[in-house]
Amino acid sequence: SRRQRQMCIRDSSRSRTGRCSVAKRRALGLLLCLLLLLCTACGGQAQEDDGALHCTVTIECSTVLEHMDDLKPGKADIVPADGVLLPETTVAFSEGDTVFDVLQRVCRAQGLHMESTWTPAYNSAYIEGIGNLYEFDCGELSGWMYSVNGVWPDYGCSGYTLRDGDTVVWSYTCDLGRDVGARQGEP
Repeated sequence: SRRQRQMCIRDSSRSRTGRCSVAKRRALGLLLCLLLLLCTACGGQAQEDDGALHCTVTIECSTVLEHMDDLKPGKADIVPADGVLLPETTVAFSEGDTVFDVLQRVCRAQGLHMESTWTPAYNSAYIEGIGNLYEFDCGELSGWMYSVNGVWPDYGCSGYTLRDGDTVVWSYTCDLGRDVGARQGEP
């Protein structure tokens, strides 16, 4: 009868809707799994790119620990107890990248604040602050310096082109480099 046909039509539409709903949930689940897999594959501190060059970067401010009395008010809370803002981290880079390029990349990837300005007189970027620790925050001779493979270059970080396997260390000095062992151009 007519009523039975209407019941059959309703039942079949429910089963189609049910199947459609299950199919949508499965597709959504697969999509989420794929997204999770992609996010996991891209994460981590060491980013391995086939054929890419690699260096390590460390950012430390341990000299500040010996000069906490000289630190500007409100800055003590941002200095890590061990003086390390970024432990040794492997970073992939491309041919022609500079110390500055890699510093920008690693700070962005690690969510570490970094501020710089361009200095025309030196034709290079000047690092004003890393991790909210700025030049002059710990005395008038304080600020950021970098070394590559234990040598303290006497030119700006955007003028130093990296080579595969280089070790870059950014150090906060409270005494114009003397407290971190910086002798310009010497190991």
